Amino acid sequence: MQNIFITPPIIVIFVSILALIVFLLFSKLSCKSSNNPKGKFKTYACGEEPTEERTKPNYTRFFPFAFFFTIMHVVVLLIATVPLNIKSSMLFVLLFIAISFISIPILFREED
Repeated sequence: MQNIFITPPIIVIFVSILALIVFLLFSKLSCKSSNNPKGKFKTYACGEEPTEERTKPNYTRFFPFAFFFTIMHVVVLLIATVPLNIKSSMLFVLLFIAISFISIPILFREED
């Protein structure tokens, strides 16, 4: 019962109260303007007038690189954390490495 102050519900309540206190203190310190200057609620565009035309970036060429990055990190993490004295885990790691090397050409295939 002596460690009741480090239980998750007590910590959540404590952090919530602390966040509320910080929020109230900073809301008192924030600048309150009685008049709304022109453009205060407009989108910031580095000093330029924002256009209504929105660009839609194309991430189709980015996805294979991101997925490759994820696969390689999982493979490295798996190799680094596998116990060497368990032979069944080594088979699993070799299988995972083989599947990841098979998936690389599939990721970077050219679309016709």
